[in-house]
Amino acid sequence: MMVEDSTGARAAGSEDAGASANAAETVQRPTAELRSLAADARQLTEDLALKLLERRDLNPVVLEAMAANSSVMKHRRVIVALVAHPKTPRYVSLPIARRLYTFEMMKVAQTPALAADLKLAIEEAIISRLETVSAGERLTLAKQGSTRVAGALLLDPEMRVVHAALQNARMTERYVVRAIMRAEASTAFIHAVCAHARWSLRREVQLALLRNEHTPLAKALQFARTLPKSTLREVLPHSRLPATTKTYLTAELGKRKS
Repeated sequence: MMVEDSTGARAAGSEDAGASANAAETVQRPTAELRSLAADARQLTEDLALKLLERRDLNPVVLEAMAANSSVMKHRRVIVALVAHPKTPRYVSLPIARRLYTFEMMKVAQTPALAADLKLAIEEAIISRLETVSAGERLTLAKQGSTRVAGALLLDPEMRVVHAALQNARMTERYVVRAIMRAEASTAFIHAVCAHARWSLRREVQLALLRNEHTPLAKALQFARTLPKSTLREVLPHSRLPATTKTYLTAELGKRKS
């Protein structure tokens, strides 16, 4: 019995090895043959499709044929890989991308070789969904999402999401400043930026905070003391800070020589 089992295992192993070899050989075929393969619902399996999509030099006609193959397009991994492939035509990838789950979109948007227009479209699709996804999902997006997605979450109603977005490694000064300047920027968000060890030290962020009505007096004075007198003179007339805060800052200006 043991001999038979051993023989059967070796035979199964040989079949698996043969199948792998055949798959590897198949994906190296000329474009015309690959196009027929990609369109064949019976021959193209999920594994073979994924193997095929590893090729960065695929002709767009092959990818278009695969997108039309309803049998293989039932598999989520194939859909994601097809959208992320650099040679997939935009008129093919964009409609499919909008049908992806939110976290599949996030994964695709972070693909290094993804075209800028497709990345933008996917990020905008994610942002359009933010009001309908759970707080837990928004927290994950704030931590791991792209700069644009994390930037949109800086104004989230839940402060744990806001704090996660501020800590996002992809966050940039530009998006923090943009959020500060938005009319809907909350007091809690402004206070969080004022207290942030990284962003509160950035000059452009400080200037934006000096224009926002929610910036605490103590922080406004702290920022003002680090900025040139000429810069403060430019900022204060257009600031939305309360009149009492502006009075204190004007007095601070009067004490300084430069």
